[in-house]
Amino acid sequence: MRNEKVHKIVFIGLIAALSYVVFTFLQIKITLPGGDATSIHLGNAVCVIGALLLGGVSGGLGGALGMTIGDLMDPIYVVYAPKTFLLKFFIGFITGIIAHRFGKISTETNSKKVFKWTVLAAVSGLLFNVIFDPLIGYYYKLLILGKPAAEITLAWNIAATSINAVTSSIVSVAVYMALRPALKKSGLFFTISK
Repeated sequence: MRNEKVHKIVFIGLIAALSYVVFTFLQIKITLPGGDATSIHLGNAVCVIGALLLGGVSGGLGGALGMTIGDLMDPIYVVYAPKTFLLKFFIGFITGIIAHRFGKISTETNSKKVFKWTVLAAVSGLLFNVIFDPLIGYYYKLLILGKPAAEITLAWNIAATSINAVTSSIVSVAVYMALRPALKKSGLFFTISK
């Protein structure tokens, strides 16, 4: 018999590590005026996968920890670490709420329904990010950091966040739908009851 708490902590750590690696080493960084940058990456996809597998809080925490550590290790992104933690946690939280509370994907046996709710959950979590990442980023840069280039970087941030959302939606759904039967067969699948 496995210890559920230890198992979940290990999976949260795995999601954190994967989101860090994917965000840090597999990104296309775009340098912006004022010493700022944005990037195209699949770190959000790992956060969504975590929420689909572990639930909103655990998956969001794993994704948020990994990408926040990525920010803390990058001299350009270090000032954005608090914003990253908050936004990435909510990507996972929203995805998990929709997938598990409404879609009940961990107990659903009809694969078409699982697919439908997985897509809806992933798109909802990432749509939150498309709206709030540039918006919070703009005010964060302008009010907290006092960067006058906030207006200039806003359009680039919207574009990068939108590209990230589309690619992360596709990748996260495809990976989850492929992992789900394998995890069930191996006994590593979590049943989320909420």
